[in-house]
Amino acid sequence: MSSLESISKVDVLVVGAGVTGIQQLYRAREAGFSTLALEAGDGVGGVWYWNRYPGARLDSESYTYGYLFSKELFDGWEWAERFAGQPENESYFNYVVDHLDLRRHIKFGTRVTSAVFEEDSATWLVHASDGTVVRSRFLVAATGVLSIPAYPAVPGRESFRGVSHHTGLWPNEPVDFQGKRVAVIGTGSSGVQVIPVVADEVESLTVYQRTPNWCTPLANEPITAEQQMQLKKDFEQMRDILNESASGFLHQRHDRKAFEDNEAERWAHHEKMWNSPGFSKVISNYADTMTDSAANESWCEFMAEKIRSIVKDPATAEKLIPRDHGWAAKRPPFGTDYFEAYNNPKVSLVDLKETPIIRVTETGIETAEGVQEFDIIVWASGFDFGTGALTRMGIRGRNGLALEDYWAEGPRTFLGTMAHDFPNFFFPGGPHGAAGNNPRYAEDQVNFVADAIEYMRAQDCSVIEVPADVEQKWNQMIEELAVHSSFGEHSYFYGANIPGKPRSFLLNPGGRPKLREVMGEVLESKYARFLS
Repeated sequence: MSSLESISKVDVLVVGAGVTGIQQLYRAREAGFSTLALEAGDGVGGVWYWNRYPGARLDSESYTYGYLFSKELFDGWEWAERFAGQPENESYFNYVVDHLDLRRHIKFGTRVTSAVFEEDSATWLVHASDGTVVRSRFLVAATGVLSIPAYPAVPGRESFRGVSHHTGLWPNEPVDFQGKRVAVIGTGSSGVQVIPVVADEVESLTVYQRTPNWCTPLANEPITAEQQMQLKKDFEQMRDILNESASGFLHQRHDRKAFEDNEAERWAHHEKMWNSPGFSKVISNYADTMTDSAANESWCEFMAEKIRSIVKDPATAEKLIPRDHGWAAKRPPFGTDYFEAYNNPKVSLVDLKETPIIRVTETGIETAEGVQEFDIIVWASGFDFGTGALTRMGIRGRNGLALEDYWAEGPRTFLGTMAHDFPNFFFPGGPHGAAGNNPRYAEDQVNFVADAIEYMRAQDCSVIEVPADVEQKWNQMIEELAVHSSFGEHSYFYGANIPGKPRSFLLNPGGRPKLREVMGEVLESKYARFLS
């Protein structure tokens, strides 16, 4: 047990120094609260600290992903590329922390192991792995939705004697792929990024694919000096558009439905979308691409033709075409030269449905066709999305209620930010928030949290907690609207990639508009029934 003298006391304790945590820390500090952030890593950036694998890159435009609350902050940084790579992203977050003088408020290498709400004092007692103990009035878990790497249930994984890394836990030191026999397991977003980057360096690269995804070109490019000047000039206008955008992107919605155009016109639009940057393929596609199965099939047919035209080996091309879902039924990855990589004679593809992995051995991977030896295994196998970090923090609310028990059948939240029976606890950027450009809706949540605790201080209230019926109403909305989402139950947005995880929709199908609407109602009511 820690002595009273060894316990730090702060008003606001933030867990995580990623995109959301940095801004929450800043808002609390600027409001005059005593504050501290605990970060498990040795640096800032969250997902951009841990995911440093070759090819790791944004697929939201860099200048729409960064912070927009300060023009001075925006003007002081120039993004080199439309879609910044991991080193640039990590550098950006270090720039932000130093520019705002936040580093002295962050304790690194400190992973939270338990957080217990004590009703006598209405405070949280938080313990960390390095012996740190903090008592805080408010606890903000800005732990992110993609922070707990997931591995497939493959026997012998830890017996491999070669180099083995998950893309979400990549080491600080570069991994030497030159002349190595490499296996990449997984063809989601990280697999799609890493495969073409290392393909030319290796002796051989074997890709193990469970199910293919609808991958399209990222269309990255450098940002010119002229564009940099225009971005600074248009900052306020861009910020206004992004603040009002339902998705948090600058891309404009298309004004036509697919079959309002003839086949030639459709194919011309599909070609335009194929070559367009990032999420414009989702937002600026035909207006009914996500709602009309025939419109979706037309786009998928076009993409399948593209894959067949790029990949020279017909058998490989067919394996790379999804058969179990349409466009955006899973989170679509965006890549650079991904399909082209399969034309490299060093690269081969294993269909795990035809040839499943039996076990990992000390020297490689065994399938029904035998053992193939490797020097390096890259686990590009995704994350325990949404709830993974929160249910591993040892969070205990009223009467010792464990968050993992409260969420045993799936998360129960309000605004993806609060949970009943967990007073003075917030988790901005958590499950049920929204779907889109993450920092934009996370900023909405950060501001909601900051405004709430500032109002509490002004009203001299000690506890804020979402009423059970209000939480239930939000969760009912999630359930009712989830059926209209393009994402299927085989997506990791339902937890389908984690064995034993309850199938529960982990996004907010009402999107950012619903998030803001309900936040507005709470503010208008002056937090009626939330405060005591």
